[in-house]
This record gives sequence, structure tokens and C-alpha cells, in this order.
Amino acid sequence: MLNPACCPISFGQQTDEDGARNTQFSSARLLLIRKGLFLSQLSEQSVGLVKTQTVTFDRQLKLESGRLLGPITLAYETYGTLNAERSNCVWVCHAWTGDAHAAGRHQEDDRKPGWWDDMIGPGKPIDTDRYFVVCSNVIGSCYGTTGPTSIDPKTNRPYRLQLPVIMIQDMVRAQQWLRDDLGIEKTLAVIGGSMGAMQALTWGVHFPQHTGAVIAIAGAGHNPPMAISLNALARQAIYNDPLWKKGNYRPGHQPADGLALARAVGHISFLSDASMDMKFGRRFSARDGQFDFFGQYEVERYLEYNGGNFVDRFDTNSFLYLAKALDLFDIGWGFVDGTEEALAEIQCPTQWFAFTSDWLYPPALTEQLVKVLQQQGQTPEYHLIESDYGHDSFLVEPEKFTPKLRAFLNRLLAGDSP
Repeated sequence: MLNPACCPISFGQQTDEDGARNTQFSSARLLLIRKGLFLSQLSEQSVGLVKTQTVTFDRQLKLESGRLLGPITLAYETYGTLNAERSNCVWVCHAWTGDAHAAGRHQEDDRKPGWWDDMIGPGKPIDTDRYFVVCSNVIGSCYGTTGPTSIDPKTNRPYRLQLPVIMIQDMVRAQQWLRDDLGIEKTLAVIGGSMGAMQALTWGVHFPQHTGAVIAIAGAGHNPPMAISLNALARQAIYNDPLWKKGNYRPGHQPADGLALARAVGHISFLSDASMDMKFGRRFSARDGQFDFFGQYEVERYLEYNGGNFVDRFDTNSFLYLAKALDLFDIGWGFVDGTEEALAEIQCPTQWFAFTSDWLYPPALTEQLVKVLQQQGQTPEYHLIESDYGHDSFLVEPEKFTPKLRAFLNRLLAGDSP
């Protein structure tokens, strides 16, 4: 097994909202590491070498739109061991452009571990010595699960924009097929951040009989107008790239400029003014003359760098489909009385985390859901976490909330009511 203490860069990295690793250290994180506050984490072991698996279901999934999609392939990874009672499964849901690779490494020389390697592994908050962890890629993505790049069996060509519109509820329905295929009747908990929190909440509402608990981190019950407007700008950046060709771009010839700009728009929403000031301030790039017309500030170079990297690892049409799924998300969808009726379906303990500087999904959105649950006589556990890292806080500063998450999971496994 790999020992992260031998490769500490995995803990000094920052990640953005979907778990994409960013190897640029912030001064604040470096200071914490130098002070030794992460020595306990660095001594914990990794899950080691892992492999992404796939399963194909040769049947049709009825989507929220009424259309049918199938066959469906799901990519997923598992860590730990399922106990004899099959009662120790923690299902991890990834965010917007994440993937199934949540922990460990695919090869020993991989520079980056899975996107939530800080959280998943022996002795870590989601302890693989105790829990059987599953993370599946969502439909609509491009990391091995059926999406716009997949072959449409009717045409024998990629779906591209012929793929039906996908909603979060559809992603979770497909996950139920995988859960059943793995022989898991009921999860111990379903956990996720951002879009992952939306999936976890959907598990609790639509599949209460299979959901032991919901842990929602930096999420919301619906995509707010600010998030929708930013996604609209991202879409226009792609649409205006002449290489997009209404989704019919050739493989290897993505609308790179449009997708990079779209990613930059989204990335800004994952940060905060305080975190950007700490990391960049008003520093001008040392590479440029201050009076060069095309000279850039460090923050501009950072956005350009992240946008360029994103183009190399993600499909443009998948980005658009998942953005659409986010915009359409409303936990009250399909319920006559909306959110209140939907949350009344939850039959399990819930734990909620929001972050003070998150302006993409502000704490008030989480608090609205918690208040409804309280009015219905439930006892949700809610934590407002002080952090300057914006929406990315749940990935950048996990140590601020993981003790509470660990304790919650411990009580679930012990059979105590959280």
C-alpha cells in the first residue's frame, strides 16, 4: 500500500469544486502544514492502487423528461470491504465535473491521488477499515459513464447533442441500478459536496428505503439564480467558439477557447474574495511588463492556466449537459407541495454543512432545508463552518468539518441515533 507520508504533495494540493487537483499551494495551507497540523493526516495510509470498474445495464432508463436512455454504462470505484451484513456501505457522490476516482492511485507513479483522497482511506474520516465505499461517475459525464461521447446504438455514432437532457434525479436512478448490482439493500450513508450534495439529498427523498443517512456538504435544494446566470455565461462562451459547431466538433478538436473561458467563469464562483486576495492580491505577473497592453495579473494567469488544463481532461458537451442538470435541479420537482412535500419523504438522519464564504450556494440555502425538516419534527444536524475559501472550502479545509462527519458516521455504524 502507498503511504501518503512519502508523497505529501497530495495533502498540500488544493482542489476545486469538482475535485480537479491544483498543485499550486496557497500560503495559508503551507503555513498549516509547516506548523504540523496535518501530521496526523500525513501518517495515515492510502487505499493504495485502485481500478475503475464499469458495468453495463442492457435496459432502458426512463428519464424525468419522459425519454428513454439505454443501454447504460456506469463507471465506479470501490474501497474497503463490504461486511457480512452488507450494512457498512458509504456511497460518495462527486461534484460537477468530477469522476469515480475518489481515492488512491491507478498507478504507483501517478502524481495525483483521487479527488477525495484526504477523506477516504484507512484511519481517515471515511475509514476504509470500517466502511465499504462506493463512488460512481454520473450519467452525462465523460469518464466512462454513458454521456454525449458514448455511442448511440441507434446510429452507431456518438450521441453528442442527441443525448436526452439529464437531471440529478436521473443520475441517482442509474446509481440505484449499481447499488442493486452490488447487492447493497441499504447504504449506511450517502455523502457528497456541491452537486454531490444534491445527489445525496435526492437519494433520501426518492429512495428512502435504500438510504441510511444523508450527509450534504455545500449543497442546496435548488440551483439559485446567481448560479444559473453564471452557467449561462459559460454556455455562451462555448456557443460562441466557432469550433463548437453545435456540438458536432471532431474528436481531438474541441472548442478549446470557449471551454477554457467557460471553466474560468465557473472557477471564479468556487472561490471567494478573501481567498483570492490571500492567494493573489493585486500582484502583477512577473513575466509581463506592467504597461504591456496584454500583461496579466497573477489571478488572470491562474484562471487561464486552470481553463487550459480543464480542456485537456473534459468533454465540452458533457460540461454543457451537467451544467443543464445543475440548473434544472429542484428537490421539490414532481411534488405538488414542492420542497416541503419532498423533504417529508426523508426517513433517515441527516447532516448538513455550509460555509460562511460560499457565495455560490450560500448558507441560507442549506438553512432553508434544515428549517423545513425541523418544522416537520425531524432533527437534522447542521453545522455552519467558518472558512475564507468560498465554495471550495469543503475540499480545501476538510479538517474544519471532518471531526463532526467522522463522529456522525461512527454513531451510524454503532446503531446509535445521531
